[in-house]
Amino acid sequence: MDSVPKSAASVKKILCEAPMESVVQVSGTVISRPPGQENPKMPTGEIEIKVKSAQLLNTCKKLPFEIKDFVKKTEALRLQYRYLDLRSFQMQYNLRLRSRMVMKMREYLCNLHGFVDIETPTLFKRTPGGAKEFVIPSREPGKFYCLPQSPQQFKQLLMVGGLDRYFQVARCYRDEGSRPDRQPEFTQIDIEMSFVDQIGIRSLIEGLLQYSWPSDKDPVVVPFPSMTFAEALASYGTDKPDTRFGMKIVDISDVFRNTKVGFLQDALSKPQGTVKAICISEGAKYLKRKDIESLRKLAADHFNQEVLPVFPKANRNWNSPVAKSIMEEQRSELIRLMEIQEDGVVLLTAGEHRKACSVLGKLRLECADLLEARGLVLRDPALFSFLWVVDFPLFLPKEENPGELESAHHPFTAPHPSDIHLLHTEPKQVRSQHYDLVLNGNEIGGGSIRIHDAELQRYILATLLKEDVKLLSHLLQALDFGAPPHGGIALGLDRLICLVTGAPSIRDVIAFPKSFRGHDLMSNAPDSLPPEELKPYHIQVSWPADSEAEKSSLNQPYHPES
Repeated sequence: MDSVPKSAASVKKILCEAPMESVVQVSGTVISRPPGQENPKMPTGEIEIKVKSAQLLNTCKKLPFEIKDFVKKTEALRLQYRYLDLRSFQMQYNLRLRSRMVMKMREYLCNLHGFVDIETPTLFKRTPGGAKEFVIPSREPGKFYCLPQSPQQFKQLLMVGGLDRYFQVARCYRDEGSRPDRQPEFTQIDIEMSFVDQIGIRSLIEGLLQYSWPSDKDPVVVPFPSMTFAEALASYGTDKPDTRFGMKIVDISDVFRNTKVGFLQDALSKPQGTVKAICISEGAKYLKRKDIESLRKLAADHFNQEVLPVFPKANRNWNSPVAKSIMEEQRSELIRLMEIQEDGVVLLTAGEHRKACSVLGKLRLECADLLEARGLVLRDPALFSFLWVVDFPLFLPKEENPGELESAHHPFTAPHPSDIHLLHTEPKQVRSQHYDLVLNGNEIGGGSIRIHDAELQRYILATLLKEDVKLLSHLLQALDFGAPPHGGIALGLDRLICLVTGAPSIRDVIAFPKSFRGHDLMSNAPDSLPPEELKPYHIQVSWPADSEAEKSSLNQPYHPES
């Protein structure tokens, strides 16, 4: 060691003693690596530095977890030390890919298609219908701002203002409470155009995704297929079908018109009564009896719906007496209609069309999970299956009061031109000019052609939805000043990037996300404020009588959630 020059020894000491993740400054000569020691996986894999001097700029104290992707760490710990988690290869990849895709989207919209990038206000007012909004106090007694759920009204007002192609990477806010894979603040690629129809919006979005798609993924094939809401519900039991695999719902009502089986007779005797089924190919081979029972329990618990497993060809004697009598009656017809192969299992349910489809839609996805857990590949993770869903209903009956109507999406959606005559007589039958973009069973975008006629907008708000029109007087007034026909769409950027990267959660594609309870585990937001800071806003906190303990616990250090 004595023969090594002192400077080299001190350099070696600095570099060997610096803890992992410390910051060092090194100067020296860049040379080629010795033959055979090149690393083609690294951008700098063909060179190394012959060090002359080194300086330790900042040491790193003991890490709460190792910064390696394969080291298991709880999500709470990752969120608490997010600035360290961001150093991991996966987070770096996700955020850099997000940045590249957004940049390509800007290029496509602004440089190639003449869109104008416009910021809209974050402090706004309450909007009728839609999601719950965050409330912001103001210094005027009893007056509050709300954070916008989306820039919906502003983008329509921009169309009235002659900015006929608007785009924004928009921050949106929804106070939806504890939802596992939702964020209270999220990002949309927000778009609105004047003098456009559905086909125009759809082809723009297809081009946008094709242009911004990462080069290391299979290219996007356009145009995307489309399906009506009614078709999606009838075949997949949901308005966001995963079309990467089959197992479609089949209506087998006609097979059982003259059945002797009691529960099928009962269902078919009622209005809109149907018998529906899905076939799990190779189900008898891969599913255990407990799996079948768990599927039946799910249907009973969540949908209050009886589901009957039928084994038409399998050798196992798992058929219940009811299933046996169905087999005796209609075995060959069932096998023909549902194209059942060896080891196929049929899940059969009877009831009102929408309810029967919904339960089988849920079971279809559960079956896919079970089969994939047993090693079958149904949903290729490298496959991106885009789908437009169109012709949604304009209104839905309110859950708490089915006699009243609410907007299926939002109150500014235009009715389908063929159904306008039904608005005054049968509003529930009216289809809308709304469209959703679905990717691998996830809704990644939604939009519509808007109402540009003030009288029609007022009628829908006041008469059909019974909303307070005063809240939207500015928009109704604007529509009266020569508003052009217009429409738009918003893409959920977080969800899109999550699917492109294959990340397990949208929190993995956002730099500083909230936990599923809406907390920032790093800074402990939201936080309490002393009464004197609340005074200018003329509000005070009214603590529930039994929660003085809770009040004091809020002033204690916050313990991260798991």
